[in-house]
Amino acid sequence: MIDLSLTQVHKALNAKMVDYAGFNMPVQYEGVIAEHLAVRNNVGVFDVSHMGEIFISGKGADQFLQYITSNDVSTLINGKVQYSCLPNDDNGIVDDVLVYKIDYNSYLLVVNASNIEKDLAWLNTNNSFGCKIDNQSNFYSLLAVQGPKSLDLLNQLSVETLNEIEYYNFIIGSISGIDNVIISRTGYTGELGFELYVKNEYALDLWNSLFSLEIDIKPIGLAARNTLRLEKGFCLYGNDIDDNTSPLEANLGWITKLNTNFINSEFLINQKSSGLDRKLVGFEVLDRGIARNGYEVYCSNKNIIGIVTSGSMSPSLNKAIGMAYINIKHIKIGNDILIKVRNKFLNSRIIETPFL
Repeated sequence: MIDLSLTQVHKALNAKMVDYAGFNMPVQYEGVIAEHLAVRNNVGVFDVSHMGEIFISGKGADQFLQYITSNDVSTLINGKVQYSCLPNDDNGIVDDVLVYKIDYNSYLLVVNASNIEKDLAWLNTNNSFGCKIDNQSNFYSLLAVQGPKSLDLLNQLSVETLNEIEYYNFIIGSISGIDNVIISRTGYTGELGFELYVKNEYALDLWNSLFSLEIDIKPIGLAARNTLRLEKGFCLYGNDIDDNTSPLEANLGWITKLNTNFINSEFLINQKSSGLDRKLVGFEVLDRGIARNGYEVYCSNKNIIGIVTSGSMSPSLNKAIGMAYINIKHIKIGNDILIKVRNKFLNSRIIETPFL
């Protein structure tokens, strides 16, 4: 396992550490529910330094990203962030990514930790535009400051006008005397929040600054990150999307601009025209129990109609929720379904997402 800049800090806080995509990561500190509710009600800090940072620059970078990502890069202006995905040649998704436009022909791609090497190979294979592809993942740390009080917290540490940063926008500024921090109004929780990209050598100083103020703040682990994103219906790569799922099936049509001629866009145009066979939907479990990734979904006559991709107890709603790919004939909101858990079936119901 790879230790990151703040690994010893997490161990000192008695975090439960796990191997996540080859990185030694804190899964929880005092407990999932307490950490989850801290983010929903106050503010929490996630160390997500395992994420990848790949800089794309040089003549042709604009055209390259337009070709290799599903969203419309031409709509980006300097300081704007775009959620997108990298379609593959097999009708699936290489990865879901954030695209940061720093300047003309200068971008940052933020990618999932488990996909850094795969994404790099894909980018290099398809780079017929002469771009510079610079993997800086080993040199950056990433702290996500999330929750309704995140702005109050960061305003005490920065001279920048953070109030003016709109959702999915960023600036490069100073936090607690640390210069050249990418301050991004993004996050994976659905709450007001920011993501702070900083060089590794300043990660500890930034962490200590965040926890030095008189404000109710908690460190948050990956387990609460998962329950927070699930309540908002956000996809997790490897669960809800992967190399075999199309963005249209995953309700990601809003980041799939079919007029931009990206990799395999012709397939998605045809898929949209002919209709989907399945779709990702949300559900609640009516019986006692939790549906996990890989559990089979059945209709009332016990015919299999789908598969669960994500499932957990929702600390905010105090009920079990999840997402599943289900045959298009059975996806009506309010439909009753059965989820097989070992040797029994849990009564469940399809409901709208986001859950919260």
